[in-house]
Amino acid sequence: MINKLWIFLIISGSLCLLLTGKSDVLNTQILSSGKATLELVMQIFPLVSLWLGIMNIAKESGLLEKVSKFIYPVLHKIFPEIPKGHEAFSYISSNIVANMFGLGNAATPFGLKAMESLQKLNKNKKVASRSMITFLVINTCGLCVVPTTIISLRMLYDSKDPSFIVIPCLIISFISLLFGLLIDRIWSKKEGDKR
Repeated sequence: MINKLWIFLIISGSLCLLLTGKSDVLNTQILSSGKATLELVMQIFPLVSLWLGIMNIAKESGLLEKVSKFIYPVLHKIFPEIPKGHEAFSYISSNIVANMFGLGNAATPFGLKAMESLQKLNKNKKVASRSMITFLVINTCGLCVVPTTIISLRMLYDSKDPSFIVIPCLIISFISLLFGLLIDRIWSKKEGDKR
């Protein structure tokens, strides 16, 4: 659906510029946006690479496993259906930690592995399990302690205080996570009553 929306916006915008005789604006925007995108990627790439490297070191050193054991009591209450010691917990905690540091790209492989692991536990393979839905809510609302990508974008555009965004991001992401989990619990109890 979103692909169709983007195609519609691109085509309608291009047609409006062509019909109003501003094809030079269209050409300028196409060329300048490509250049701006490349510059943005080249400036953010080192920071993202650094954090991905740190996360890889943390994974290889066993730090993520220790963090997983540390947050296991909380995760066990959120995901009571997952058996104790199951590999899904380590993938879920790794995903949460990566998202906490604002590394959505680093969190994605852990999220995919977590979903794959949760699917193995799922009795009805055609419908998402309660744990899968809860994990999706947590991943979407994810608690962000250090929004590295936003900070790097603010630095890129010469913000006077790039790290100012840290406290507001922490507060908003915490509120959205609590609200998301609350709605998830209410919905799961409602669905449970129907069964």
